[in-house]
Amino acid sequence: MSIDLFVFRRVLCLGLFPGFLLTPLAAKDYYVAPNGSDAAAGTEAAPFATVQGGQQAAAPGDTVFIRGGTYRMAEAQIAGHVGPYACVTLLDKSGATGKPINYWAYPGEHPVFDLSQVKPRGQRVTAFRVNGSSLHLRGLEGVGVQVTIATHTQSICFDNEGSDNVYEQLSMHDGMAIGLWIGAGSNNLVLNCDAYRNHDSVSEGGRGGNVDGFGFHGHTGSVHNVFRGCRAWFNSDDGFDFINSDEAARAEHCWAFYNGYSTDFASLGDGNGFKSGGEAGRRVNQLPDPIPRHVVIDCVAVHNKANGFYANHHPGGIEWLNNTAYRNHINFNLRGRDPKDNRTIIPGRGHRLKNNLGFAGGEEVAEIDAAACDAGDNYFNLPVTITAEDFLGLDEADLVKPRKPGGSLPDVPFLHLAPGSGAIERGVDVGLPFRGKAPDLGAFESGG
Repeated sequence: MSIDLFVFRRVLCLGLFPGFLLTPLAAKDYYVAPNGSDAAAGTEAAPFATVQGGQQAAAPGDTVFIRGGTYRMAEAQIAGHVGPYACVTLLDKSGATGKPINYWAYPGEHPVFDLSQVKPRGQRVTAFRVNGSSLHLRGLEGVGVQVTIATHTQSICFDNEGSDNVYEQLSMHDGMAIGLWIGAGSNNLVLNCDAYRNHDSVSEGGRGGNVDGFGFHGHTGSVHNVFRGCRAWFNSDDGFDFINSDEAARAEHCWAFYNGYSTDFASLGDGNGFKSGGEAGRRVNQLPDPIPRHVVIDCVAVHNKANGFYANHHPGGIEWLNNTAYRNHINFNLRGRDPKDNRTIIPGRGHRLKNNLGFAGGEEVAEIDAAACDAGDNYFNLPVTITAEDFLGLDEADLVKPRKPGGSLPDVPFLHLAPGSGAIERGVDVGLPFRGKAPDLGAFESGG
């Protein structure tokens, strides 16, 4: 064989079977900064100006680092339109399994995206529309998202439509939009995020009736979506809203307080901490089969205008485990609808309530058909008396203290059980971690 023929055949093999001989390309880092340019190379010394520019360059496994400072978004930056939404940043490029594309705040820095000047006439606004999958957004802040339509409408700060995404340490505040909404997609995790002081003062008389901190309205197949360690407060409608969902969502270790109020406690929208279900807008033949069974675990609802934990006419049961309610108009409201017609309002059926704790509600528990629920072992049906002395602290200022460096909720004494409380070791084992002989009532185990 001649040397030239050998070389030809070797090159042919490399072309046909690159995985055998070529080393995989290393992941790359790109950079975005307020003083950057999307015509730049995207390096740390020559950063892009927009996250959209970072997406253009990034491939699965890459990281786009977003430098601190304020990004004052303009209507000219609207990246695309999806239905009625003008999407200012449109993330429609996916990562891959085990190789997400990361959009992370630069370590130690704080990027803020200001949408206050994005007011496209007659359109809803989405600050970040995420159609892609296997993406990880961390450490970003969205403020000032606008509403321009006077009739029924909504804008959204972060809108998820993809799967296998992680939203971590995001902050959505002082806008007219829902903080973070999952409309579709599976296996998404919303971790240690805050949504607060959001109020639509433009549409439908300024009541703000569509502005929730976090929303899940997943379509059929949108499974395994979790909100964990999130806080929602002073949102004009609800803290968390899972209404009209085809699949179940899960809230763990989340706090909802002061929803339905302005910052001076004027009445605005519905005002539920956890509106954890409801299919009231559907005919019987439109109901999902099975009815989604949402899960609310280790959560806290404080001084929401209406209900702390609310079934919201749900025609099926919900899992309510180890939650604490304080000073809501009604702490636990299990109102249901008869699934035979989805119109007749009935006391809630099919719920599983275990180890829940409440105090100082205008009404503690309402609209429950206890005989049609698995509802033993809660403060409202155990021989326990709950008073202020049962808690280490009742200072609501603890709720807005800074998060810990890793992003988790602050360690505070608020609503933690005091030594000697009758709520200690009064629960039953529901498969969640606990100390001692039996679980405590409420969201916090004593001694930790």
